[in-house]
Parts: sequence; C-alpha cells; structure tokens
Amino acid sequence: MDQNIEKKIDIREKIASFVEKNKIKLIFLTFILVTTFIALVYFKISTETKNEIISEKYIQAGLYLSKDKKEESNKIYAEIIESKNEIYSILALNVILEKKLENDKEKIEKYFSMVEKSIKSKDQKDLLIIKKSLFLIKNSNISEGRDLLKKIIDSNSKYSEIAKEIISE
Repeated sequence: MDQNIEKKIDIREKIASFVEKNKIKLIFLTFILVTTFIALVYFKISTETKNEIISEKYIQAGLYLSKDKKEESNKIYAEIIESKNEIYSILALNVILEKKLENDKEKIEKYFSMVEKSIKSKDQKDLLIIKKSLFLIKNSNISEGRDLLKKIIDSNSKYSEIAKEIISE
C-alpha cells in the first residue's frame, strides 16, 4: 500500500518537474493549438457565409432571367463565375451557355478557364472540357474542340467513349 502511495507521489513529482522545465514550450504549444482551432473555425464560417451569398446571387440571377432581365442576370452569373465557387460557377456557366446570355466568344472561353481552375474533381473537369469542346466546335473552332476531345480520350477518362462519339460525328 505504501508503495502505491509512493508511486503516485513520484509520478506527480515527475509531472510537476516536466511542466516546470518545459513551461514556455507548453504555453507556446497551447497558444498554437488554440490559434489553429480559432483559424479553422473562422475559415469554416467564412466559407459557409461565402457559399450562402453566392447561392443567393444564383437565385437572384435566376429570378432576373425569369423576368426577362437578361443583362442583370448575365452580370450576376459572371460575378458567380469570377468568385470561383466550385459548385455555383459551373451552374452559372451552364445557364449562360444554355440561355445564350453572352455573345462574346472570348469572354465565354475566359469563363471556361476560370471555372476549370476552380474545379477539383477530375470527372467534373473532364465534363467541362467536353462542354468546352462542344462550344468550340459549334462556334467554328473545330480543330481546337477536337484537340480537347482527343485529350479526354488519351487520358482514359470515363468520358472517353462520349468524346469518341463526338469526334466520329
């Protein structure tokens, strides 16, 4: 029984000694952990807030479009693309293309580049490249469109068969 008490006291002394010797290091480590935690929480809240704002803009642009206010709608969709949001940028680009809100081909190609940079998933990038190639082919830039499709085929993408079908047409 006395040995257990002595062991407990010995362990307490060792811990107290360790804390005393490494006081500055422990304070610094605690500071870093707290700062990191606060930064992560801030980043998460900031990201969620940005996503909410962009989703509200996307809805607003859709409302303008339904009221046949194409210019206002196009401006908001362009802002969404420029925000480089992984989800809403793709959706905004799709609406611009489907509803023919933008006539400037260079601007649309710029939008494709911006959206491509914001996408992390390989499958989504491949789909975007197919969409871009179709856009280019439709707008008399057949060779560049076919080159993009060949890249999809060469990369053994799961969309290779679709790309092959488009090229063969």
